[in-house]
Amino acid sequence: MDGFYIVVTMGLGTPINLPAFRVGIETRLARYQRFRSIQVTRDDNKPRWVHARTLNLDDHIVVVPSRPEVASSDPDKVVEDYVAALSTSPMDRSRPLWEFHLLDFPTSDATSTVVIRVHHSLADGMSLLTLLMASTRSAADPSRLPAMPAQPARSGNIYVRPRPLRSAGSLAFLAWLWSFFVLAWHTVVDVTLFVATIAFLRDPHTLFKRAEVVRGYAGELPRPKRFVNRSLSLGDVKIIKDAMNCTVNDVLVGITSAALSRYYFRRSGDTNTRKICLRSILLVNIRPTTSQQAYVDMIQSGNSSAVKWGNQLGYIILPFHIAIYEDPLEYVRRAKTIVDRKKSSLEVVFTHMLGEVIIKTLGVKAAGVIFHRMISHTSISFSNMIGPAEQVEFYGHPVVSIAPTVYGPPEALTVHYQSYSNTIKVILAVDEEHFPDRGQLLDDFTESLRIIKDSASRNQL
Repeated sequence: MDGFYIVVTMGLGTPINLPAFRVGIETRLARYQRFRSIQVTRDDNKPRWVHARTLNLDDHIVVVPSRPEVASSDPDKVVEDYVAALSTSPMDRSRPLWEFHLLDFPTSDATSTVVIRVHHSLADGMSLLTLLMASTRSAADPSRLPAMPAQPARSGNIYVRPRPLRSAGSLAFLAWLWSFFVLAWHTVVDVTLFVATIAFLRDPHTLFKRAEVVRGYAGELPRPKRFVNRSLSLGDVKIIKDAMNCTVNDVLVGITSAALSRYYFRRSGDTNTRKICLRSILLVNIRPTTSQQAYVDMIQSGNSSAVKWGNQLGYIILPFHIAIYEDPLEYVRRAKTIVDRKKSSLEVVFTHMLGEVIIKTLGVKAAGVIFHRMISHTSISFSNMIGPAEQVEFYGHPVVSIAPTVYGPPEALTVHYQSYSNTIKVILAVDEEHFPDRGQLLDDFTESLRIIKDSASRNQL
């Protein structure tokens, strides 16, 4: 995936202490082999990681000059413009592909801002976040690592261990047999649809999808992206979760469906509230659910070689329904039904294995073309990541907010959720020409959460 980058925007609670940042990066981040390496292609056209001869931190730390006019203008817009410009700015492939951009002026919710840009070949979102968390300390007690929330238990047929057959009665045996039949059937259906999506199956053109078909991948001109975010109450999300007896992810899928529906019917003026099905690519971390805290501990203890860097992801094609429901909770009910159905499938395992096979047999460029084609045949990308459960400090700077996102995929809209302490950020990466009213789209997420939460609260009375 030649042009696939992760961008993490961190709001800080103090001005930037440049010497402290340099020391922190040099002693904690830059010591890892993956962040001191570059990819080179030999005669067999297979890229390999090669240790860089030198690592000059000045090549990786970009200090953005503070201009007096920023304070009197719109500093939030200045940060947004700066990060958007990164989406069309190439990185120098002769050195390790990571950068820290330091913007030392106040915005509406932070005293200063750090923007981290990393090529996706170095790490996926989960492993990068783990590395960043290993570089932080608890704000309450800087001598210890931050507390990470307990990872949710994974449920569904894919995670259930079958009981020994010799101890099972006839009914239990039939139930066991049926569960495997359902798992196999759902897997066949999902894998068939996944392959069909790569080959020919496309989403309809709506407000959320570019009208044009991108013909190439490696030679494609970069499309400018805008990255905007909004803080939501994690407590409100949990109120809905408890009232609906579902997971936080179910709630977030439901809120996303509700927000996209509000946006669609307002902007299109369509009075036909029929259900429209859009599909998203959901990125799934296939590491064990306990790995994030374990990896943080490994990095801290100096055993970072045991951490699985790179990309350990599978993909799921997740439908989103664009519709108007009289009961706002219907968005969450339908989301839970869809997500539960996907848990009874080996689609994520298959897609991960398929990606590995394609890379090993056809090469990275061919894998990039196939991935690009799959993305361009769907409408949006979606992910949800869990962050620290308490306030943290990053190289001595209190962290106010964390907003990761990506650019490079051809979709016009990418939706990420990132939890941190008692908040959850919704981060949108949008084609700036396709979504000139991206602020209104963010408002739809806020309003959808409020309406669904109020409805859930009334149902509990």
